[in-house]
Amino acid sequence: MHKIFRLLRRKAKRIFDNIQNEHLKHNMLQAIPFWIASFLTGIAAVMYAKLFQWGEELLQIILKWNNWAIFIIAPIGFVLSWWLVKKFAPYAKGSGIPQVMAAVDLATPRDRFKLKYLLSYKIIVIKVISSIVMVIGGGAIGREGPTIQIAGSIFRFVNQLLPKWWPKISIRNMIMTGAAAGLSAAFNTPMGGIVFAVEELAKIHINYFKTALFTAVIIAGLTAQWLAGSYLYLGYPQTAGVTLKVILPVILISLVCGILSSYLSVVMLRINKWKSRKLKTDTQNIVFLIFSALILATLAYFFSWEILGSGKGIMERVLFTSNKSEEWYVPIFRMIGPALSFTSGGAGGIFAPALSAGASFGAFFSDLLNLQPNETNVVILAGMVAFLTGITRAPFTSAILVLEMTDRHSLIFYLMLAGMASSLVSMMNSRHSLYDSLKHIYLDELEQKTKKTKVRLSELKKNST
Repeated sequence: MHKIFRLLRRKAKRIFDNIQNEHLKHNMLQAIPFWIASFLTGIAAVMYAKLFQWGEELLQIILKWNNWAIFIIAPIGFVLSWWLVKKFAPYAKGSGIPQVMAAVDLATPRDRFKLKYLLSYKIIVIKVISSIVMVIGGGAIGREGPTIQIAGSIFRFVNQLLPKWWPKISIRNMIMTGAAAGLSAAFNTPMGGIVFAVEELAKIHINYFKTALFTAVIIAGLTAQWLAGSYLYLGYPQTAGVTLKVILPVILISLVCGILSSYLSVVMLRINKWKSRKLKTDTQNIVFLIFSALILATLAYFFSWEILGSGKGIMERVLFTSNKSEEWYVPIFRMIGPALSFTSGGAGGIFAPALSAGASFGAFFSDLLNLQPNETNVVILAGMVAFLTGITRAPFTSAILVLEMTDRHSLIFYLMLAGMASSLVSMMNSRHSLYDSLKHIYLDELEQKTKKTKVRLSELKKNST
């Protein structure tokens, strides 16, 4: 494999040495790594999406065969997903977005060596396997956050392969661009990917990497469409004829979802903190995971199977069928499921579960208010934006994502209103987003790990002398 790469490098050098225009040569050399990484990201995103879908379908097949099986496969899935991460790639746990945010902060000459813990080929493999095991076990997780960490790992890998004579490319810009390309390919939302990179990740002016960002998002998205076909993540919900009187329900659902999702973030952080303080052994962790899995299995078995998995089924049902009502307990359980799954220590994202929780709250409140079907769809979409905003504190990203998932550009005002209202009330509850809080935890962990490594090395030197 290394011989092939060396051969390709030499051939590329000969080709570019023949190009006379130095400015053109420099720009092409700067762009090619982004193009290659974006193409690979599109392929990886589609393959991962198909595997994740296969995992959800396998769960449904098992449950149709015997629904009592959930009490067996849920504990196995939770424990195995956690063990894979703990054994092989500790920073593959959870969503992956906080890890990418931490990697952006660490992309400096002094801290660059720490990136191998957050973005690597091992992360890619374990992220995929652990999340699929989790979803087969009924975990309420999504694949979008993991796709972003996978994409960041691909872009870093491509950056590492560049020969010494290649023009230097900012690893920070590549990681941010990779995250945008990953989100674009995962949801088929190119504008959402761009806004995500700017709103969540960029600490510098977009002018420094805007060309790379736009081209990467386009290439990753086109590759995903080439392999999976042109599609919308959800579809075209009917919203025609909706008047401005729906603003009040939109504001109501946005405030409720903003408050509840911010509290959900706080609860998940407290569970993680409690685990790190109380659960010191593998046995204690396994007992906790089995207990969490059995809670989720019990809720699913006795109340609703819809609380399992990513929740995309809920979104599709309430938006595209006549069955738009939702029982009061489903929105609550759609919060409990991600809380138990996300804090398990296995891999899995919270984007899709957050959207489905918002959709179920929107359907429930629309039924209480006796809204018309098209009005209900608007409130459901607003709930999706608001709940995701409460988790991410990225109202523009949330609104653009839902807008592109459904191609309902006429609703931009309502969706932006939902995002802003949710952002305001969620900040009253906690100043930092879930991702930002986790990012700082990972940064502190890596700093401690580095200090311990330095101490061990110094001790070894002393002993050797």
